[in-house]
Amino acid sequence: MSSNPYQPVRTRLEDVARETGNIKTFLLAPETALPFEAGQFVQLTVPGLGEAPFTPSSAPGRGERLTVTVMEAGTVTGALHGMAPGAELGLRGPYGNVYPLDRFAGRDVLIMGGGVGLAPLRSLLLGLMQQRDRFARIILCYGARTPQDLIYKEQLKEWSRLDNLEVHLTVDQSDGAWDGKVGVVTTTLDDVELDAAGAVSAVCGPPVMMKFGTLALLDKGFTPENIYMSLEKNMSCGIGKCGHCRVGPYYVCRDGPVFAYSKLQGIKDLW
Repeated sequence: MSSNPYQPVRTRLEDVARETGNIKTFLLAPETALPFEAGQFVQLTVPGLGEAPFTPSSAPGRGERLTVTVMEAGTVTGALHGMAPGAELGLRGPYGNVYPLDRFAGRDVLIMGGGVGLAPLRSLLLGLMQQRDRFARIILCYGARTPQDLIYKEQLKEWSRLDNLEVHLTVDQSDGAWDGKVGVVTTTLDDVELDAAGAVSAVCGPPVMMKFGTLALLDKGFTPENIYMSLEKNMSCGIGKCGHCRVGPYYVCRDGPVFAYSKLQGIKDLW
């Protein structure tokens, strides 16, 4: 991280991969490496327009190269979607806290993602796979609106073939060619057998998915302190100064973005 927390590192856009009609993955090469851990986020700058926060979707590590997976949804993301390899961007960070992998050790880990919410969870999943022997079962439950809205389609196929990773996929609406499960992502929990009281879970997706996903995990027997969620709540400065990301007593950028649900219970307008 730069000594000036507001100063971005000059970064080259090396590659762009289309995931869906409005989601792309961008490979970034900062001039100075930005080492990060799973759960942390960076601020990505489009010169002349502004910046936006994104959690890297690549494996945690030294940070010479990292990816962010971005849905086109505004000025900055729209400009980013119009860029080609070779463009110059800026990065600052990493910021925020991390998933407490020491607390995950020896346990079953269930990852639940919805839509583009799989992007920040992908970094966690890749980090878990880097240390696969430290954990019991690793289970991925992922859903999207339609088959076309699934991100990382080829990698999902690869993950589904692994013996040491369980993958459960679903879509809200089938296109006729889809031969998998149809239903919201919480329905995948019906296919998972585990001792939920001793397991941990990580959740990320649209607010409604996170709400009902968390309730479904509680119904299955997960305890609030063992359900972790990655929040993005209008983060602007990234360092807890502007106050835009406040949720209850917390600043998401400083105290999160990873929170145990036990810390968030009872907060008004959480979702």
